[in-house]
This record gives sequence, C-alpha cells and structure tokens, in this order.
Amino acid sequence: MLKTVLRFGLIIVALLVLFQLSNVSLFIPSIPADVVISIAAVILIALGIYLGGNMKKDKVVEVVPPQEVDTQKISALGISTREMEVLELIAKGMSNQEIAERLFVSESTIKTHVSSLFVKLDVKRRTQAVTRAKEWRVIT
Repeated sequence: MLKTVLRFGLIIVALLVLFQLSNVSLFIPSIPADVVISIAAVILIALGIYLGGNMKKDKVVEVVPPQEVDTQKISALGISTREMEVLELIAKGMSNQEIAERLFVSESTIKTHVSSLFVKLDVKRRTQAVTRAKEWRVIT
C-alpha cells in the first residue's frame, strides 16, 4: 500500500514540475518552449521507466493435479476403446482426416465414431464433447 501511495505521489510531483516548467517559459522568454517541453518529457520518461521497472508482478501459476480417468463412467456410457482413441485425438485438436490417417481407417469410420460419441456424451459439437469428457473425467 505504501509503495502505491509513493508512486502516485511521484506522479503528482512530476505533474507539478511540468506545470511549473510551463510557467517558466512565460516569465523567462529567453528559454524556448522546445527546451521546456524537452525537459518535461525527460522527467516524465525517467519517472515512467523507474515506476515501470518497479511494478513487476509475480506470476501466479496454478498447478492442477492430474485427475485419474473414471473407468466406471466410461463403462457406464458404453464408450468403446476405439471411441476413446478418437476422443483423445479430438481433444488434441485433430481433424477427422488426421484422425483417420493416424488410426489407419477411413474418414467415414471416424465420422461414425464421432457421431456415436456425440450421442453418448449428449453433445452437438466437438468442443462440447471434449469439455463434457473432461468434466466427467472420461479423458484427462
């Protein structure tokens, strides 16, 4: 809290200095306005660099322990081993064609597996299938 108050105090002081410098050019006409603007810019840049360097935030990394797959849920849903393979590859972001090539089957077979998964998981899209499967701990 004290650091925040000091930072805002420094910003206010810098702005007051800027206002005073703008008055200097009015009272001393021999100082060009460009010099006053340059001095104010240098002060504000230095203040920004100082405050920016001190405002580094610690990164918070949330570690989620890996959850085990619920084999009873898989059995209850009636998901076959091949459908599990397809679901895991869908979760990796692979297309039907890529999955077919990986599993050495036709693309229409993959479409059949995907449709069956949609019915068993009660979803309409691939993203919903992955989300539901993770919620139910069918996949990790």
